[in-house]
Amino acid sequence: MSAPAVQSRVAAPVMEVFASVQGEGLYVGELQTFVRLRGCPLRCAWCDTPGSWTLSDDATAGVHAPGASRREPALATPFQAACWIAEVEPGAPRTVSLTGGEPLVWPEFVLGLRGVIGPRRLHLETAGAHPRALERVLAACDHVSLDLKLPEDLHAPVELVDAPAERAPRDADQWAEARAACLRLVAGRDACAKLVVAGGRALEDFEEIVLDVARLARALPLVVQPATAVGGVAAPSMELVEGVAELAREHDLAVRVLPQLQRSLGVR
Repeated sequence: MSAPAVQSRVAAPVMEVFASVQGEGLYVGELQTFVRLRGCPLRCAWCDTPGSWTLSDDATAGVHAPGASRREPALATPFQAACWIAEVEPGAPRTVSLTGGEPLVWPEFVLGLRGVIGPRRLHLETAGAHPRALERVLAACDHVSLDLKLPEDLHAPVELVDAPAERAPRDADQWAEARAACLRLVAGRDACAKLVVAGGRALEDFEEIVLDVARLARALPLVVQPATAVGGVAAPSMELVEGVAELAREHDLAVRVLPQLQRSLGVR
């Protein structure tokens, strides 16, 4: 499965489909069904799913139905993904959370999935690196969970194709532009921003991001998420976490502190 072969198609490489509890963001604790796509150009130091970054011709998708899991060819159409969604749900239909990887690498798949999942809500989880793709799919999504990232927490991006339609930001200025564009797009919508706080950072590192939210999307709920210690990244002190939350409160933002619930529950 080479990236150029799938980039312009409605099909996308699926990593796994499963029913679980939403562990992050505004709808934390809600029972949802997750479609995790493969492929992401970003290299966040605290990423908890680095296995989703790359593509390979022999990749498979895990379909985790109640009491049974199996592997299927990863490359799937929206209709095939919708069939897997129905299969893994243990009861009544749930909200579908589209995650990754980075779903906005595959905007045609996002639009196609909206058309085949019926009345279910579609939630998009995105790193906020592709504002043009976000604008394209925004009307198809019932909720957007938008990551706000410190450039210092990112290694150099690795694009999936040589000449992607929209390249990931490569420096602090480009990240500031992408962040501002995404915040303008989700302002006034059913959305939230998620700000991961890792150890080794200072309170002033987060000031620009908080100011951008206050300036461009003041009503947007802001979730301050302490990083889980993974891959050599340290968890932050509670002093830092509370400091970031207080900084947001000083700008009259609706802020809450939420760790990754899925870690506490021991689920995907």
